[in-house]
Amino acid sequence: MLDQTREIAETYLGNLTKDANLAQRVETAYTLNNCLETYLSQTDSGKGRILAESTSGTIVGIIKSRDWSICEGDVFITKSGKLLLIHLQEERLMVLSFSEPVENHAIELVHLGHVLGNHHWPIIIKKNRIYVQLIVDSGIIEATIAKFQIPGLKIDYELRSPQEHFQFSQHSHHS
Repeated sequence: MLDQTREIAETYLGNLTKDANLAQRVETAYTLNNCLETYLSQTDSGKGRILAESTSGTIVGIIKSRDWSICEGDVFITKSGKLLLIHLQEERLMVLSFSEPVENHAIELVHLGHVLGNHHWPIIIKKNRIYVQLIVDSGIIEATIAKFQIPGLKIDYELRSPQEHFQFSQHSHHS
């Protein structure tokens, strides 16, 4: 890694799917070998500081505000003047669903939500399913959930494309 080229990208230019001029600029940069491409996890897309490797092996440091998340097709310019095209990877999510009515297990479900939040494991609830973002090994989350022994609770996994990105709630402690 010490011999690899390094670039810093902190100037956001826009998204090529929404800006035809930027899309043309990226295409031109490719022909001139002046464009880098990188694939980020959807979890990394919201971070303020991201260290990634481009498809050509260049190490790229991306610096941005945490107020927004990077999207598929976003373009930055590096300090050396190269364009950086961002792609987001598919995201594997844990999906909790129920094969039995849960009305008699409300207390256990509230406790489960509390425990997931205290571990800082982001969740979102959609259409009677609980989606858990896998920011730690799925086996750890599964073992934690199993301790609750909620009848009918099923654990499955789904892949979500960047276009289906969920905005997970982040748990934090305020002073």
